[in-house]
Amino acid sequence: MSQKTSLLPHRSPGTAPDGARPAGRNEPPGVVPCGGRRGSGRLSRGAARLTVWYLRVAVCVDLLGAVWVSFGQDLKRHNDGDFFTPHLVAAGFTGALFTAVLAVTMRRRKRAAWLLNLVFGLLVLALYSCVMALLPEFRAHPFNWFSLAVTALFVAALPVARREFTAKGDRSNPKLAAGVALGGLLVATALATLLVTVTNESPVEERSDLGVRLSYALARLVFIAGTDDRVDGIAIPGWVDVFINVTAALLLLLVLWAAFRSRRATDPVSPADEERLRALLERHGERDSLGYFALRRDKSVIFSPSGKAAVTYRVVGGVSLASGDPIGDPEAWPGAIDAWLAEARSHAWVPAVIGAGETAGTVYTRHGLSALELGDEAIVDTGEFTLEGRAMRNVRQAYNRVRRAGYTVRVRRHADIPAEEMTALMRHADAWRDGETERGFSMALGRLGDPADGQCVMVECHDAEGRPRALLSFVPWGRRGLSLDLMRRDREADNGLIEFAVLELIQRSGEVGVGQISLNFAMFRSVFERGAQLGAGPVLRLWRSLLSFFSRWWQIESLYRANAKYRPVWEPRFILFAKSSELPRIGLASARAEGFLDLPSPPRLLRRTRG
Repeated sequence: MSQKTSLLPHRSPGTAPDGARPAGRNEPPGVVPCGGRRGSGRLSRGAARLTVWYLRVAVCVDLLGAVWVSFGQDLKRHNDGDFFTPHLVAAGFTGALFTAVLAVTMRRRKRAAWLLNLVFGLLVLALYSCVMALLPEFRAHPFNWFSLAVTALFVAALPVARREFTAKGDRSNPKLAAGVALGGLLVATALATLLVTVTNESPVEERSDLGVRLSYALARLVFIAGTDDRVDGIAIPGWVDVFINVTAALLLLLVLWAAFRSRRATDPVSPADEERLRALLERHGERDSLGYFALRRDKSVIFSPSGKAAVTYRVVGGVSLASGDPIGDPEAWPGAIDAWLAEARSHAWVPAVIGAGETAGTVYTRHGLSALELGDEAIVDTGEFTLEGRAMRNVRQAYNRVRRAGYTVRVRRHADIPAEEMTALMRHADAWRDGETERGFSMALGRLGDPADGQCVMVECHDAEGRPRALLSFVPWGRRGLSLDLMRRDREADNGLIEFAVLELIQRSGEVGVGQISLNFAMFRSVFERGAQLGAGPVLRLWRSLLSFFSRWWQIESLYRANAKYRPVWEPRFILFAKSSELPRIGLASARAEGFLDLPSPPRLLRRTRG
C-alpha cells in the first residue's frame, strides 16, 4: 500500500530535524530575520510596513484624484500655487501606476526598490525643505508643513527598515531597464511624431516644422503634459494626446518591470545533482509516487545542510514552484524546506508547492505555509485488484471486447528495449501527442528514451496486424511501484485501448516486480463524488455543476471517472502557499508549468540571458 500518509519517524525528546529552527523562532515567509535585539527587529519590520502602507495610500489618493475631477483639480492647483502635496501624492493614473509599482516591489522587499525610494525621497525632501526655508509664502500655509512632515516621516522610515529589504533582482536589470527606456522612447517618439504629423489639422501655411512636432511628442511622452497645453502650428484631435499618454504610461510600466524583475531562474539540475537525487530516491523513493519526477532537467534543486533531503522546484512568473514531497529522509525535510524558502525570499519569489502528500503538507505548514486540498491521486494495489464481481462488469466487458478484436500488450523495462525500437516508439509518441505543447510538470518526466531512465516501464499496445496503436510509460516508484508518466494513443484506433493496456499491466505486474501503480491525478475528486450523493447541499451541487461545465474544455470530471473505474485507493494531494492573495498568481504559474497555458514569448530584447 501507499506510504504517502505515513507518520514522520520518531525523534528523541530535545532533538530537532535537520535545519529546523529552535522553538519560538519561526518566521513567516517573506520576513527576513534582522538579527540584533528583538526590539530593533520589531522596529525595522514596523518601519518597512509603514513605507509600504504610505505608498498604498498615495496610490489611492492618486486614483481618487484621477476619477474625481474636482478633487484632482484641487490637487493640481495646490501644486501649481503656494502649496505642495506629500511625496508621490498627485492626481492621475500615471502617477498612481508608478506609485503602485513601487508599493508592490517594496512589499516584496526588493533592495532595488528600497534604494530608488530612498534616493527619490531624499531629493523630494531636500526640495521641500529648500522651498520652506527660502520662500516665506510657503511657510504661511499649515498644509505645507503637514506635507513636509509626512514626506520626512516616509524618508526617515527607509533607513530604519533597510535590513528588511534583502530581495535581489537579476544582475542584468539595470542594463535591461536602460535599454528598454532608450529603445522604447525612440520607438514611441517616432510613432507619436508620425501621429502628430498625420492628424495635424492646422492650416498648411501655419503648420510647425518637424523639429517642433518632434519636441511636442517627446515632451508629452516624458512629462505627460495635460491635454489643454497647445503649441502653435499643432492642432491635433484629443484622442492623439490620449494615445501618446497611454503609450508613455505603458513604457513607464515596462521600464519599471525591467528594473525590478526578480531573477527568473536558477541553475537547472546538474549531472552531479542528478546523481545525488538518484541516491536519495534509491533510499527513500518508496515514500512518494511523484519522487522520480524530481529528476526533470528543467527543475532546480536545493539540498538540506546535511545533504539528506532536497526540494526541487522551477521558477515560473516569479513563483518558486515545488512539486510533490521533498526528496530524501523526512528527518532532513525541514532543512531543505528552510533553504528553499530562504532562497525564495532572497529573490522575491512567491513560494508554492503543488501536489504535496499529506505528510509533506503537514511539514510545510509548520514552516508558515497554508494548505488547500487540490485533488486525489489514484493508486491501484495490484495484489488486491480483480476484474470479477458486479461492480467491475462494465470494465470487464470493455476489456474483453478489445481483446477479442485482436489487440495485444507488451510490457518491458526501457533498458530492455533496443535502441531502434525505442526511437520508433518516440516517433509514435510525438505523432500521437495532442497539440504541440508537452504537458506536465508535477507528474511528468518530460522526456522519453533517456538511457538514464532504464528502469522505467513501457506498455505497448498493438492491433491484430502487429501495428503499434497506444503506449504508456511509467517511472519507478521505489522498488515495487510505478507511477504513470506518459499516455498516448492513435486516434484512428478503437476506443478503450488505454484502459485495456492499464488492465493488462495490472494483471501482469508480477513480470516487472510491481505491487502498486499510481495512475492519473483527479482534481477536485471529492467534489464530484460528494456532490452526486443524496443530500448534498446547494453549495456543493453548484460547485460540482461549475466544475462539470469547465470539464468540457479541461477534462476535470472525465479524468476522475477514467480513474474511478479501477476502484483505486485515493490519496489526497495538496497545494501549499504563503498568502491567499497569491493564489491567482500561483494558479497561473501552475497552468504555465503544466503546459495548459502557453503565453507568448517576450521580444528578444526582454529575454533573459542565462548565465
